[in-house]
Amino acid sequence: METRRLRMLVELSRLGSMRAVADMLGTTTSTVSQQIAALADEMGTALIEPHGRQVRLTPAGRRLAEHAVTILAAVEAARHDLAPGGEPNGTLRVAGFATAIRAHLLPVVTALTTSHPHLHVLIREHEPAEALQLLAEDATDLALTYDYNLAPATEDPAVRATALWTARWGLGVPAQAGGREGTTLEVFAQFAGHDWIVNSRNTADETVIRTLASMAGFTPRITHQADSLDLVQGMITAGLGVGLLPLGTVTFPAVRLLSLTAPDVELRAYAVARHGRLYWPPLALVTELLLRRSATGRDRDRPAGPDADAAASCRDQQD
Repeated sequence: METRRLRMLVELSRLGSMRAVADMLGTTTSTVSQQIAALADEMGTALIEPHGRQVRLTPAGRRLAEHAVTILAAVEAARHDLAPGGEPNGTLRVAGFATAIRAHLLPVVTALTTSHPHLHVLIREHEPAEALQLLAEDATDLALTYDYNLAPATEDPAVRATALWTARWGLGVPAQAGGREGTTLEVFAQFAGHDWIVNSRNTADETVIRTLASMAGFTPRITHQADSLDLVQGMITAGLGVGLLPLGTVTFPAVRLLSLTAPDVELRAYAVARHGRLYWPPLALVTELLLRRSATGRDRDRPAGPDADAAASCRDQQD
């Protein structure tokens, strides 16, 4: 059902003349007549009837005109709602990993309750592959994802990824196991005989571990899997293996965190949205606020040195 035809019907009910409708809309009487006839065919009932030398709406036509007023008003409201530069309101669906939600999105949502009370954010916790699948299925509007500099995500031309923050990672090992600081490959080589703990819902950290282990001359023995970084630390404490942890993490007493440098291991966070929706006001606003928060975090952490660059915000990235 074309809104243009509905508008012609509404104007005909108001003006009572096809010529008057044509003049007001800047078209011809013939076009108005054709469009009203097409609308009648679409509805399966007569909408106008002869009335002297003019026409008038049938009861069905008058009823449809009443509906059309409501429909056209809703369409206009939607146009204003979705127009770039419009006031953000409605519901924005976000799927993302735990740290992005906890440390970055939740403060933004809290601020929005005051600044934009008509904008509602629905949150679902998911690992990157899961969040991107929801985005592809149109089950979410914004995906908060991550990859590693040593395990970059595959680019998808259907979406745009906006870089947010980065965080350096180290290797969590049992404190009693010792271990010397050194280059990443030197640190890895010291634990070649240990079991290795990886994420259970994302393979990126396993890719990083296997890549660096190969460069260090061994094949890692991947055993345990855990999403929660607290659980990873618990496994390390129990002597079940070693695993990647964000630098700046407050470690358990029995866990030691060794820096990984040359090459560095760096997590990179992104806000991902589908093309065609990038300028939808709610999506554009939340993405911009996440960008600002990420930039503020980098500025705040910079004086503490390179190791502190946003690392604290990734404390429980896989939790």
